[in-house]
Amino acid sequence: MNALEKVRNELVYIGVGSNMGDRMGAIENAKKGLCGYGISLVRMSSIYESQPWGLRDQPNFLNAVFEVRTSLPPHGLLIALKDLERKLGRKKGKRWGPREIDLDILYYGKRIVVSQALIIPHIDLHLRPFVLYPLTELSPNFLHPVLKKTNRELLEALTVDEKVQCWVYEHVREEGES
Repeated sequence: MNALEKVRNELVYIGVGSNMGDRMGAIENAKKGLCGYGISLVRMSSIYESQPWGLRDQPNFLNAVFEVRTSLPPHGLLIALKDLERKLGRKKGKRWGPREIDLDILYYGKRIVVSQALIIPHIDLHLRPFVLYPLTELSPNFLHPVLKKTNRELLEALTVDEKVQCWVYEHVREEGES
């Protein structure tokens, strides 16, 4: 199957982050841009502010998780997300460096994917508070298909003392939601 072939409509979790420019605007633009790729937003977590991961000397990030449905296969989704990042102004930079927008596939249903280009579930998801807080908010009982622990259990097992705080206390409402 090539990367752009269609598969059944799958529930996917995408991590989103920004620490350059209008951080909130970048997340909103990413949310709006998904539909141009056949990706339907189901829900969005609250927004969390966190310290940078890996490379510390940079501004704090705003992070969230999108719960989406898509018929794109995993590698096709990766191609779409990288294209959306580029359209939203992301430029090549240092690993873990500052970025206008970052979109990562956290889970693709219960699939396990290991290739040179893509690892699902995201390889560091269980180590990152800025991913686990919003992910647990949306789906606390989702079972990590490799580690066999729920998102809540992964969050509770964190030993990293990273400061992550809820930045926006309400979910961003979708059109038509009351």
